[in-house]
Amino acid sequence: MDGLWWATTEHYFQAQKFEDAAYQQKIRNAHSAKEAASLGRSRELPIRADWEQVKDEVMYRAVLKKFQTHKDIRELLLSTGIEEIVENAPGDYYWGCGKDGTGLNKLGKILQRVRAELSG
Repeated sequence: MDGLWWATTEHYFQAQKFEDAAYQQKIRNAHSAKEAASLGRSRELPIRADWEQVKDEVMYRAVLKKFQTHKDIRELLLSTGIEEIVENAPGDYYWGCGKDGTGLNKLGKILQRVRAELSG
């Protein structure tokens, strides 16, 4: 993404929250997705002013690239046909379904969007 190799979509997504290139690089070099997420949740540096407006598109681009790059998981995603995809994340009401199923399921919807684009 953006001319660089990212270990995971989490690394890329979290780094995009910040305008500071050195901090983005620190996140990019994190040893795990969990560490990248922790760095991305830090507020030692301010997040970019437009983050709430762009975060869904940043996630979409990262997820699309992931499935364009890796044939094995692309085939798995495409094998789901037209089924609804739900990010089963009880503690996440934005990206996931939330504990009671009332979450926005943004990641599930992004996966469906990517699937539709890849299936032509």
